[in-house]
Amino acid sequence: MIKIAQKLKDKLWWLIISVDYDYSRIAVADHELNGDTLTLWLEDKHDFKNTLDECLQLDINTKQFGKIIRAENLNSYEGTKMHPKKHFIYKTRIEINEPIRWYQEDASLTEQRWAREAVVRNILTQLVETEVAEEKIW
Repeated sequence: MIKIAQKLKDKLWWLIISVDYDYSRIAVADHELNGDTLTLWLEDKHDFKNTLDECLQLDINTKQFGKIIRAENLNSYEGTKMHPKKHFIYKTRIEINEPIRWYQEDASLTEQRWAREAVVRNILTQLVETEVAEEKIW
């Protein structure tokens, strides 16, 4: 679970409301990965902004980004391996590289886009699910 500050939650809700709850309208206008942070700038596909300052800035810790990449199986594929001692073949997930290194060094531009979109999808899902859960408590 990604920690989301209340101020950011409020801004995300405004973005969700502005796209009429049509999450497919939310686009990543730009992105930057440096040090310990992945920064995504989000906007409505039907209302493109002129500058990044007008977009919603979303900062994610690279550890959280790596967890999402791994959970989505983006840095691995289903393959077969042979057990080193017992010599039987079994199916398993084969990791290409550590998540962040995979993103930076191995992933195609399309795969990088999928990873960024997975972050947005994960955060929006988490936001909606936690809000609904909080409402049920009442």
